[in-house]
Amino acid sequence: QVQLVESGGGLVQAGGSLRLSCAASGSRFSLGPMGWYRQAPGKQRELVATITSNGRTNGADSVKGRFTVSRDNAKNTVYLQMNSLKPEDTAVYYCYAIVGFAAYWGQGTQVTVSS
Repeated sequence: QVQLVESGGGLVQAGGSLRLSCAASGSRFSLGPMGWYRQAPGKQRELVATITSNGRTNGADSVKGRFTVSRDNAKNTVYLQMNSLKPEDTAVYYCYAIVGFAAYWGQGTQVTVSS
């Protein structure tokens, strides 16, 4: 069973930075695309950024130029560097990983941006 463990969330002032990490374990196969979603109170979960196994990235328009997704395949870890944070970035951030035809999710980490 693949497990994803996130870390790095917290409280930060507007304009600040945070770096989220998500380490995957337990997979017998190579990890496919990985990335991040977020869910704010009262809103649907939305895609933040995704990265393929060979490093191709894509992200939501709302975070382009501020957030950077990266991964370390040797460590089975995906990262989300978040700069110039805004109060509207406040949400629970979930990482995911695709293995074969299955999607696995982390438990979520809270990011709160104060104005």
